[in-house]
Amino acid sequence: MTATPASSPPGNTERLTVRTRTSVLAQLRDRIAGDVYGPGDAGYLDARSGFNRLDVHRPAVIAVPANHFDVVEAVRFATEEDLRVAVQATGHGTGRPADGGLLINTSRLSSVSINPITRTARVGAGATWRTVVDAAAPYGLAPLMGSASGVGAVGSTLGGGFGWLGRRFGLASDHMRAADLVTPDGTPIRVTDTSHPHIFWALKGAGAGGFGVVTSMEIALVEVSTVYAGNLFYPVADAEEIIRRFRDWAPAQTDELTSAVAVLNFPPTDDVPAPLRGQSLAVVRGCWSGDLDAGRAIVDEWRAWRAPLVDTWDVLPFAAIDAVSMDPTEPMPVMVTTEWFDDLPDAAIDIVADRVRPAPASAPLIVCGEIRHSGGAIARGAEHAPNDRGRTGRFLLELVAAVPDPHVALAVESTLRVTRTELAPYVTGAAFLNFTAGTERVARAADAFSAAHRRRLDEIKSAVDPANRFCHGDI
Repeated sequence: MTATPASSPPGNTERLTVRTRTSVLAQLRDRIAGDVYGPGDAGYLDARSGFNRLDVHRPAVIAVPANHFDVVEAVRFATEEDLRVAVQATGHGTGRPADGGLLINTSRLSSVSINPITRTARVGAGATWRTVVDAAAPYGLAPLMGSASGVGAVGSTLGGGFGWLGRRFGLASDHMRAADLVTPDGTPIRVTDTSHPHIFWALKGAGAGGFGVVTSMEIALVEVSTVYAGNLFYPVADAEEIIRRFRDWAPAQTDELTSAVAVLNFPPTDDVPAPLRGQSLAVVRGCWSGDLDAGRAIVDEWRAWRAPLVDTWDVLPFAAIDAVSMDPTEPMPVMVTTEWFDDLPDAAIDIVADRVRPAPASAPLIVCGEIRHSGGAIARGAEHAPNDRGRTGRFLLELVAAVPDPHVALAVESTLRVTRTELAPYVTGAAFLNFTAGTERVARAADAFSAAHRRRLDEIKSAVDPANRFCHGDI
């Protein structure tokens, strides 16, 4: 399970280091159609690198499978060599670094197929949400993707997956119908609610890299093709007032609206739209998936209250949903943290705005502080989901800090820690797995589960992976 730390590697990784100089990597290369890399090999650095460049894997061996059978052989190899195993597709939410073990890079398992009759998609372990969205769009269908289409679809689903259709349809994990799993002993199994139902339950929100390798999944799609979505940008000086108004406005809306309020610090780079470049702004953003005129009227309430500096809300094909979050697409080192609120008192709002808004003449440490309105189908599905505690609050905070220079990493980490300490009196203490990474994920993953669900997950983990070989977790 993602929440289960490993106090030490299950085996002696030095043994592999010695054997690497002889024939062990050659043996694995003979067993799989994909590529195998050891430290020093051309391709090793690229294969270990994901989107988040802060936590760097230093595995003893990397396997890049070309198919499902390669994954089976790679996991069996790890069992024979007594190695820990980490799984990486896009590396957006890297967990415990895979140092000295086996890293399975699933990026080549990127196939996606759509069944428009059953309104389902079969998604490979390395596919991004962009691939799924583009394949589903011609049929008027959409997946329950997160807020950024460049993230790995399987990894984010296993961790929950909270996107811009969430309040209406729930989390991405709610829509998983089946998974092809290679267990930690190298056994390939098909997991559904009737075949290995306990493992299937665990995968749907608590399974990011903890129970084996999901080589593909089948998910249900929803009938959404066009939405009313975008951003209203206001002066950052008004952030507290904007957030307070959002706090009172959002809960009055129906489930067709998934919305958020944010304080954003845009870098002065060419990949940022010119009007936003280098600016710090307060933002009201979201996606309406119901009647388009009704959605426009709801957002008009903000326009009538105060005209924004920039207004990008418009009718969009769902395939263009990246325009809402505007997440970066190039790899970068980041730290991420999260908190849930049942209520959002003024004192908490003041802390968030003050910590994210940069001081005069200072470079911002936190580039994004976003508060999403939850509830709706997300909360309704909590009772039977493994990550029940991590989806029942009313408002979900995500803080994202870029770490462009390793020398500022300690300052950034301290800022995030101090912010969470200040917010402690107002939060539920729950965590949302997709909004954690690195040491934060290891430390806080258990906070996504109630005590009863944690016990059940521990029992399943102990049965499936008694050696805790899969002790990393990734997206």
